[in-house]
Formats: sequence, C-alpha cells, structure tokens
Amino acid sequence: MKASPAEYYGSMVFDEKTMKERLSGASFTAWKTCITSGESLDISTANEIAEAMKQWAVERGATHYTHWFQPMTGATAEKHDSFISPAEDGRALMDFSGKELVKGEPDASSFPSGGLRSTFEARGYTAWDPTSFAFVKEHSLYIPTIFCSYSGQALDKKTPLLKSMDAVSRAAVRILRLFGDTDTRRVVAQVGPEQEYFLIDKSLYNRREDLRMTGRTLFGAKPPRGQEMEDHYFGMIKPRVAAFMQDLDEELWKVGVPSKTKHNEVAPSQHEMAPVFSDANTANDHNQLAMEMLKKVADRHGFVALIHEKPFRYVNGSGKHDNWSLSTDTGKNLFRPGSTPSQNAQFLLFLAAFIKGVDEYQELLRATVAFPGNDHRLGAQEAPPAVISIFLGDELSAVVDSIISGTDYTDAGKKTLEIGVDVLPEIPLDNTDRNRTSPMAFTGNKFEFRMPGSSQSIAGPNVVLNAAMAEELQQFAEELEGSENFMEDLQALLKRVFTEHRRILFDGNGYDEAWIREAEARGLSNLKSTADALAAYTDKKNEELLIRHGIYMEEEMEARGIIHVENYKTVINIEGRTMADMIRKSILPAASEYSAVLCSRAALKNDAGISASYETELARQISDETDALATACSRLEQSLNRMPGDDIEALHFCHDEIIRDMDEARDIADRLELMVDKKYWPFPTYADLLFSER
Repeated sequence: MKASPAEYYGSMVFDEKTMKERLSGASFTAWKTCITSGESLDISTANEIAEAMKQWAVERGATHYTHWFQPMTGATAEKHDSFISPAEDGRALMDFSGKELVKGEPDASSFPSGGLRSTFEARGYTAWDPTSFAFVKEHSLYIPTIFCSYSGQALDKKTPLLKSMDAVSRAAVRILRLFGDTDTRRVVAQVGPEQEYFLIDKSLYNRREDLRMTGRTLFGAKPPRGQEMEDHYFGMIKPRVAAFMQDLDEELWKVGVPSKTKHNEVAPSQHEMAPVFSDANTANDHNQLAMEMLKKVADRHGFVALIHEKPFRYVNGSGKHDNWSLSTDTGKNLFRPGSTPSQNAQFLLFLAAFIKGVDEYQELLRATVAFPGNDHRLGAQEAPPAVISIFLGDELSAVVDSIISGTDYTDAGKKTLEIGVDVLPEIPLDNTDRNRTSPMAFTGNKFEFRMPGSSQSIAGPNVVLNAAMAEELQQFAEELEGSENFMEDLQALLKRVFTEHRRILFDGNGYDEAWIREAEARGLSNLKSTADALAAYTDKKNEELLIRHGIYMEEEMEARGIIHVENYKTVINIEGRTMADMIRKSILPAASEYSAVLCSRAALKNDAGISASYETELARQISDETDALATACSRLEQSLNRMPGDDIEALHFCHDEIIRDMDEARDIADRLELMVDKKYWPFPTYADLLFSER
C-alpha cells in the first residue's frame, strides 16, 4: 500500500524535529539560539550537527553533499563532494566535519559579479544558512548557503534577503512595543509565491530552435483557437497532466515544499502551482526548488515545462504573484485587522507604512521585476500595467478616506473614525478578485504583488518590500516613541501619511488607458520597459535606503545594476541571433521551396490549358514576403553587429533598435506561416504546441 503524503512529507528534510531527535540538548539549544538571535556556533557544536546530518543523509541514500546557493543568475548552483575519505588500510570512511558544513570555497569567477570580482580573483565562499533546512535529493545532501566574495561582498540573492528580513523585524518590533507588545521578539516576512508555467510536448519542443535557445517562441502565427473559449481556466485536468502534477507534488512534499494548489490557468497548456505561506527565506528556497522540479518531473512525463513570462504571443503569459505579509513569532499576522480598537490602530499604522513605502520606492520596486521576459507581459491585458498602484478594496478605502477627510464613515455607522477608540468593520479576505488589474492588491491579511515574472527569483522584490517597510516603520517609531499623547499623535500621523501618499491608491481598471493618463497626472512613474526601469538601481535615494538598513554596500548596489543591464543585453542578443539563424536556415528555405512547388504546379496547369491563378498569386505573395523577410533579417543582423560597447548605450540600443527589427521580421515570418503549406513549414505551429498536452 502506497504511503500517504502525511507519512512521507518532509521525509528528506533535516528539519527541526529531526535535529531535536538526533542532537544533544546543548547542541539543539545552540542551533535554536543561532537562528533566533544570530549567535555563531562553536566548532564542537558544528561538528556534532555535521555528523548527525551526515548519518541521517547516508541513511537516505546520500553519497555526496553540496553547498546549494543562489548566484546572481537567478537560478541555483551546486558543487558536489563525496563523503568518502580514504583510510590508511585502503578502505574508505564516510566523513563530514563541522568545517565542511559551515563553509565551502567554490570558484566565483564564472558567476555574475557586476565588477565586484575580477576573473583572476576567483575565490568565493559559501556559508551555511542555518535558518533553512538541509535536504536530500538525488543521492546528495543539499545544504542551503549564502555566497560571498573573498572580501565579503554578497554575490548571491539570499544574503540581501536575509538582511532585509532582519531590518524589517527590528523596525516592526519597535512599533509593537509602542502598542504594549512585550512578547514579540521577532517579526517575520511571510511569502507565498504562486508559480505559473506552460507544459508542451517534448518532441515538439525539440523541433523549435527558439524554445531551446531562448525559452520562448520567436515566431508563430495566431492559431485558429487560443483562449477565446475561456474553457481552460480551472477546467478539467487532462490525465497526462494530472499524472505529472501528482508526481510533482510528491517530489516537492518529500523535500518539504508545501505545494498546496494546482489548476489549469487561462491559456491552453498553462497551469499553476501555489504553496502554503512560509517565511520569505524558506519561500525563496522552495520556489527555486519548485522551478527546478517542474522541469525535471516534466521531462519524465514527456513534457517540457516553460517558465518564461511570454512563451507564446496571442495568449496569456505567466507571472509569479508574490503574496507578502508580516507575522510575529507569537503567531499574529500584522496585516489582519484586529477585533479591538488598539489592534485596529496598530493595523492602520502598518498599513500606512506599506502605502508610504510603496509610493516612495515605486521605481525601485518596478526595477526588481524589470527583465526582458517581463517586458512582454507587463502592460498587456493579462498582467498589471508598468505603473505601480495599490488596491485596498471598498471597505479599507472607505476607512482611509474617512481618516483623510474627517467625514462620515457610513459603513460603520460612525462619524469621524477615532483611532484607538473605534473598531474597524470586518475586512473580507481575498477580495483581490474584485480587481485583477492591480499591481499590488490588499487581500484581507496580505498584499499580493502581481508584477514578478514567472521565471525570476522572488528574492529581489521581497528585499525591496522588506526594506521599504523597515524604513517607514523606523521613521514612525522615531516620531512616536517620545509621544505624550500616543493615540492623538498616531491619528495625526495616519492622516498625514494617507493624505500625502493617497496618489498610490487606485481601485479602478488598471488596463484602462484613462488610468495611465491619470497616473501621470498624479506624478506616478510609468517605466514601461526594462531599459527605462533599471536606472532605479543606481538612484541615490534607492541606494541610500538599502545601504542605510545594512542590506547592501554601495558597490553591491552598483553591481546589481550592472548585472541586470548585462543580462538584458545578453538575452536580447541571443534572441536576435537565434531569430536570424532560424530565418536564414529554416524559414527562407521553406518558403522558397514551397514557392517553387507552386510555380511548378502553375506551369503544369498552364501547359494543360488550366487556370493557375491561385498558385500564381500565392507564389507571388510568398515571393514578395520572402524577399521582405530576407531584407528584414539583414537589417537585424546589421543591428546586432552594431551593438554598442557601453552597457547603458547597449541597453537602449537593444530596446529601441534590435527589438524593433525583431518585431518587423517576426510579423513577416508569421504572415508567411499562414501562406506556406504546413508540411513544408520547418517547425511546429502554435496550434501544435498549445494543444499538445492532450
């Protein structure tokens, strides 16, 4: 009889329960103190943990261990070493020390560093992250680690995330003390990232150079059917896909990823999985595992999982909604309105901090989701616009309006809402569906940031959410800690903040062009593309925010900006060269061949005295489009060869010229696809790809 999920969930995770069972009381207490207060472990404790971890892993078939880290590629990296240590008598011992657990030295020269490290300065260090549990996968013990340079600069995405979590915790605890909370020792950023993806047949994927090289289709005419029937979203899951999803869940559950929800998404062949909330660091690790498992499990089932933001034109792309909140170590969600006046006052102060933070750092938040794949998605009728705004819902908007204006709050049957005296009405959970067009929606006890792309690490957006929140809470604490009339001063603070930052609140249709015009009038940023947005990384205000809270050093901030620019330039260059290669080697020969076939048919008909107007006219159209495509391809190749050496110039050149040339070439190629007989077309069409999972 097959084991139930409850029996094998987390079976491959060296979690707290396992540590308590296998460690001495002193070592377990030392580990708990390490993760709660940041105290370092002595070498004897590290050795005991390492030995227990090794024995546990070997029992589960592990022969190797790896320091699993998250470099600035946005993916994960791993170097595996065996536990085997040769003995003098020719035998081998299984050995793993505290030193090997705590620290590793992978080569850092081949990872993005933004100029922090030269190629000849190759040494990098990995250091164990004791707040994230180790796990066994594919006969290796995976140890979550941070990754830094020889001189201490962060070369990864995990280190800044951990620092941002500490920053928001410190500031939030200061605020809680003002409300008489003396029990909370730590406030934890909680995250639940939804993961969208496409499944396509592996045999079809292998016949598309663009999918193999870039993760998306660079060509594809509109199919006869897309998502117009609206029958895929939450529709019946086909047996082959259901088997994949079940296998995926089981693999994720074994390594402790709490995969909770699975369903069909809007577009054909598009799906979603979503986990239970966890702390931001664990959620980040789990999402990286989920993206990896998606691809590996899909391969076992004859699929390829695409996590690009826009694999197919004409149907919805994929995002990664980042559900974010703050909770105390005593189990209280700070974004859940309370049942007492004091709890409501506390909730409103945290709400005010969030609104102020998003308004003041909207450009930086936009930059965290700026990369080539997301440019195809943001602003379309499937994702939020590039303008950041906050949706509160009717009930909470009415509360904010009442505080700002001092007018009647009719829903509560009250006059002016008095902070610390009146109780708020019940705020419905998950009222997000009232406005699916908002980039940042309040959903009853959390905010759902809908701009992140499906392929990206969630670390960057959550670093900025945490940092902005820490900044505003710190400012509020400094203002209120010396107050002689706390509730009166709090009410004045809330009115001022809500009034000054009201512009970021918008409950209307984000897809409406009228909103874009209104947002401009309000002074909100509209950074439409990655080329527009990336400058925010080096904006002085944004640098000062992240440096002030100890999340980045100045050179680390500048390096991040350089890395993102380099990535954009590299991705566009690869896409452009892949497109030119497909045009030259596949599309032009296919169109020419079919045109020749038509001409031959026309000649035969003419010899027989039969009308050949269809063949003649179609051959002429194909010939005209073929010539146009050859010219467009030459123009694209010339642009690629003129790529500026300066990164910033190259960034804008890619956006303004190369992408324009690619769009022109694609439009011609897609028209040709509709003209050329399918058996001559060199690769699977959208109709083949989108309906291949049956």
